Amino acid sequence: MNHDICNAPVSLQSQPALDSWNAMIRAFLAHKPATPQHLGAVIDAEPQFAMAHAARGIFSLMMGRAEMWQVAEDARTTAHAARAESGANSREAGWLAALDHWLADSPTGAIAALERVLDDTPQDTLTAKTSHAIRFILGDAQGMRDSVERVLPAHGPDHPLRGYLMGCHAFTLEETGEYASAELAGRAGLTYAPDDAWGLHAVAHVHDMRAEAHAGITLIENHKSAWDGSNNFRYHVWWHKALLHMDRGENDVALDLYDSQIRADKTDDYRDISNATSLLLRLELEGVDIGDRWTELADFAENRIDDGCLVFADLHYQLALAGAAKGDAAAAMTARFARDARRNGDMAERVADPGLAALAGLNAFAEGRYGTAFDQLANARRKMQTIGGSHAQRDVFERMTIDAGLRAGHFDAAEQVLQERLALRAGREDRFAATRFDQLSRARRIPAQ
Repeated sequence: MNHDICNAPVSLQSQPALDSWNAMIRAFLAHKPATPQHLGAVIDAEPQFAMAHAARGIFSLMMGRAEMWQVAEDARTTAHAARAESGANSREAGWLAALDHWLADSPTGAIAALERVLDDTPQDTLTAKTSHAIRFILGDAQGMRDSVERVLPAHGPDHPLRGYLMGCHAFTLEETGEYASAELAGRAGLTYAPDDAWGLHAVAHVHDMRAEAHAGITLIENHKSAWDGSNNFRYHVWWHKALLHMDRGENDVALDLYDSQIRADKTDDYRDISNATSLLLRLELEGVDIGDRWTELADFAENRIDDGCLVFADLHYQLALAGAAKGDAAAAMTARFARDARRNGDMAERVADPGLAALAGLNAFAEGRYGTAFDQLANARRKMQTIGGSHAQRDVFERMTIDAGLRAGHFDAAEQVLQERLALRAGREDRFAATRFDQLSRARRIPAQ
């Protein structure tokens, strides 16, 4: 039995196939664009290797696009046929089980299958990163941290992929509020894996949460090698840089980054759309005229109304539809949410709660019904983490909630949300918080009419 770069058992027979498999693992961990090419080379070399087909299926589902569902179904069929013909070890069988669960609308079941693999092979960085990624999609911050921390001891200084797991650990520490430890873990991980875009971005999150705009910008500029060669994840790092410039009051710089980097390629990947829509909305909340930039995003979003893969993606599509005043399309999204909320499965539960309330809040905000917007968005806040993404990504909805409360005159309730947001950020007041506390103070000094 051969072992791959994770020192985990793998049923590949030829050295070229194993080399391509190891290259795929490194590329996947570093968010490199060559990941699918390396995986394709493995399948070409040894089409009977079931785990490669399972990986293709799981990676397809991670893209959050309806058309990739059939790709994953086809990969599952091929994977099971390959297993029947050539067999599969327990690690490989676990990946097939994970794909089966996700295609049965249970990404939580997929996570459980991958965690069972890690019971036997805790040194398996590929499986650990994949479990981490699915938990991220589900907003399971504590689960991400627990998963990483139980396999960290098997990733000692001699493990060739140690740095990438340290980057995952840094992100989980940040998302669970351990900011100092997260920064230390992330920076240490970069010494092992200088091209770990995920670990670099984890430290950028720390600086965002602690309102350390200058330090965050410096970090990104000084570690360009960690992310500049990554896939579309590099747009997300540019997005972080834009947010940090906004926190310095440099909205013009943020808007320039939007045009020159974040939307340099007009892709319709939901992660790219979420970067773009959330930045434009933040800028609009600060009074910036963003011109007709909503239009191209709304055109993409209109084609995704029936996707229904991820609530996180759908809410950002709705931001684009609202920004471009596509009322009929927004209504169609609302109707689809109502249908999906009646279904079964992990995602349907998230559509029902908090999706319905969040979507209603976004619609009301776009229509200037700020009282209703605040009520709906405040109701959704209890479970917003379950739509996935990070604190920084979901903060756009926090900002909308606070501004809706201020505009509706719900000052005490808006202040409560502001204080809770401040507590999440270690008590560090960023520019948004400072300006809203000032607005609140000024509004309370105005005599009631």
